[in-house]
Amino acid sequence: MKRLISILVSLGILALIYWKIDARRLGEVFAACDPAWMAVSLGMVVPLTLFTSWRLEWLMPAGRRLGFGEANKLILAASTLNMVLPSKMGDIAKAYFMQRRGHLGGTLALALVVFEKSCDMLSLLLWCVFGLALYPEKDWLFWSMTGAVGGGLVLGLLLLGSKRFAGLFFGLAMAMAPGKLREKVGRMRASWDEMHAYFWGDKVRLAVVSGMSVFIWFLHLLQIWFFILALRAWTPFLANMALSPLAILAGLLPLTFAGVGTRDAALIWFYRPFFGAPVAAALGLLCTARYLLPALGGLPFFGEFLGAVKGRQAGDAQ
Repeated sequence: MKRLISILVSLGILALIYWKIDARRLGEVFAACDPAWMAVSLGMVVPLTLFTSWRLEWLMPAGRRLGFGEANKLILAASTLNMVLPSKMGDIAKAYFMQRRGHLGGTLALALVVFEKSCDMLSLLLWCVFGLALYPEKDWLFWSMTGAVGGGLVLGLLLLGSKRFAGLFFGLAMAMAPGKLREKVGRMRASWDEMHAYFWGDKVRLAVVSGMSVFIWFLHLLQIWFFILALRAWTPFLANMALSPLAILAGLLPLTFAGVGTRDAALIWFYRPFFGAPVAAALGLLCTARYLLPALGGLPFFGEFLGAVKGRQAGDAQ
């Protein structure tokens, strides 16, 4: 039911956007696009997937080899799930797949994925703070967002860097959470503790994975800037470093289907000093393609993983 509601909300927001801008003008924007830049920008999905898979290999413990091909399959299958599950829960499903296929134990697999997603979020916030700090014309709204994003970055770094602070944070969360949610917070705390012990025990792995995460998110934001060039529009690169993360964060809110609608509306609002709503709406469609293309690529691997998991479960039952 929640998924149906989120789909309806997404469709409602898109219908309002396209009614306001006139869908014919959206078609004109795409008809006038630069084919070379469009190919380059959409093609960046490939290196982004490969770098993310390489990072997943680096996350594995010494003596445990995932394999680059297997890592790519996991990343693409998670992309498929992310299109239908809220708040990027498809990435958490990677932990289940790694456990059921015998790569890692359950708690360590979850800790690994939790660290991976934490690095992603902190890298996105880092680039957003960087861009917002240099954004030239900040009104009260942008100052508020700069403070909120900066606060989120500091909180995330404290959670990741201080086991003591993480213990206090999760202890407070468990005290405030109702019954069933308290159990989930408890499991997250256990995974977070294991993640701390695992990653802080190997400073080289920690540094490499953190650096790769920052670089991967630079490529994500660069891809969005390439989309703007493909639409024959212009935004200063540093301004894009501030605005595109804000739109991505808006799309992460669990209100719509895969961020569709909220992300599009955020792009229209934030980029209005640089180009009109039809171009921003076209940019929204291209940003959705960033998620749709890997999801389509993951469809055959998703079926393979489900088959392997069912086969393993059948073997365990015998």
